[in-house]
Amino acid sequence: MDTEELTLFRDMARRALKREVAPDFEAWEQQHAVPRELWNTLGAAGLLCPDMPAAYGGAGASPQVTLAVIEEVSCMGFGGVATGYGIHSNIVAPYLEHFGTEAQKAQWLPKMVTGEVLGALAMTEPGAGSDVQAIRTNAVSDGDEWVLNGSKIFITNGMLADLVIVAAITDPGKGAKGTSLFLVDASLPGFDRGKKIEKMGQHTSDTAELFFQDVRLPSNALLGEVNKGFIIMMKELPRERLGIAAQAVGAAEGAMEITVEYVQERKAFGQTIGSFQNTRFTLADVKTDIALNRAYYEKCADLYTRDALTAEDAALLKYASTEMQCKTIDACLQLFGGYGYTTEYPISRFYTDARIQRIYGGTSEIMQELVARSILGR
Repeated sequence: MDTEELTLFRDMARRALKREVAPDFEAWEQQHAVPRELWNTLGAAGLLCPDMPAAYGGAGASPQVTLAVIEEVSCMGFGGVATGYGIHSNIVAPYLEHFGTEAQKAQWLPKMVTGEVLGALAMTEPGAGSDVQAIRTNAVSDGDEWVLNGSKIFITNGMLADLVIVAAITDPGKGAKGTSLFLVDASLPGFDRGKKIEKMGQHTSDTAELFFQDVRLPSNALLGEVNKGFIIMMKELPRERLGIAAQAVGAAEGAMEITVEYVQERKAFGQTIGSFQNTRFTLADVKTDIALNRAYYEKCADLYTRDALTAEDAALLKYASTEMQCKTIDACLQLFGGYGYTTEYPISRFYTDARIQRIYGGTSEIMQELVARSILGR
């Protein structure tokens, strides 16, 4: 995508976020929730699913535009919103675009673009975290319907979602080769949500446990081919991890911005904190770490737009960028001293919001194993 055009879109997104999110964000943090209307507002501002085709209401833009929105939301310190946005626009919508039938895309994508429908992805289960091959939720064929039973945990957007893509076993005994994906309308009988899961950070990202008790799904709720769900998930994981890297780089840059402002204003021993060599060298290290990760992130984003981003590259990027995020933000918080440990200063939210990044989308340890396999084989 043209650099100037992307810059203009970033500026538009930041203006919209300052207008629609910033004034109420602190209140939402206190409430540990965002209003459902936020997603309609973001849709009206043209920020949801911008890379979806114009035929379904999107702008037909490059995926880099969606990633740019994630970066901007993250840079402004709205970590929970960034995660919810990423699930909706960067994961669920592309799943539908790439593997849905024409009827499925026509049914769901236009409403996802406007925010009328909020999407969620349900893979994780109480006994199956990063190991998506260990899921036990199942769907049994019954005439022209499927009957879905099971539960999922740690589902982002789970409390508000209208559409949930659910991974379920459709051929027991075959593990990953017997997994399928289903488009589950949250209004169907038998679909239930547990209470909102409280977390140490990302309070504005609603996270829930979902339950499916004899949920009857029409045959056209199947996304892609039967027993091909694991293959679909593996094909889409690189984009998911690319989106997480966008959060990591954007948040690290945002944390550095507010830290630079703070150390130039705060004084100790008769001089600004920014005049101390330790502060200057710390910020030099932070800037270097961010710059190197941004360069690799932008390379991977370009590869993705050319359908050339490998699973190994995405794993390496996810591992490096999220580890960098936690390291650099920790260094920034240290420069705030005791104030950094208070919720009054946004740097503390950058810190707590960052920690989950090394876990969801595949833990750092899983990423290390994937990278090692690309080097040494299994």
